[in-house]
Amino acid sequence: PNQSIMASSTGDNLRSLIFKLEGNGTASFSVLDQLLLPHETKYVPVENVEDAWDAIRSMRIRGAPLIAIVAVLGLSVDLTSNEKTKKELEDAPDAKEYIYEKMAYLQTSRPTAVNLFNAMEELKAIVQNDALVTNPQIVDAIVTHAQFMLQRDVSDNQAIGTHGADDLLSRHTAEEGVRLVTICNTGS
Repeated sequence: PNQSIMASSTGDNLRSLIFKLEGNGTASFSVLDQLLLPHETKYVPVENVEDAWDAIRSMRIRGAPLIAIVAVLGLSVDLTSNEKTKKELEDAPDAKEYIYEKMAYLQTSRPTAVNLFNAMEELKAIVQNDALVTNPQIVDAIVTHAQFMLQRDVSDNQAIGTHGADDLLSRHTAEEGVRLVTICNTGS
């Protein structure tokens, strides 16, 4: 089944990313280029770990949680949809080691990003499961956990936004309400 997860799905809010998992196991992923805001809204495709690395390094995306999510989803797309990577993975003498190298590469995009390192460690723990022996099992476990991490992050950020909105609205009682733009934790 086609699953689409977007960081925001109500009203005219911007989405910081769009991730789609197709029924055939491939994935597509794009990120909002935050360097162009507020003058332009443009989504940039992330087709492999190099694109994810560049989006993080160039600060096209910002916010600690979003950096981590872009890395794990970038890895997922690379492993499921990049023909070159799929062939290299198939030919790799040790698939898990090949994937760990990609994870280490992603960590070089922002060496001080704690959330990025934590996310890679969390994925590494999934990959280390001895029950995962075939490449499809390993890739499926990564994609499944990356989706879980995205859903968890969206849920956490919605809770942050709800609590923040409740606090702001309790302090400001003007009829016109409050308008607020966020691009960081609650933007992922």
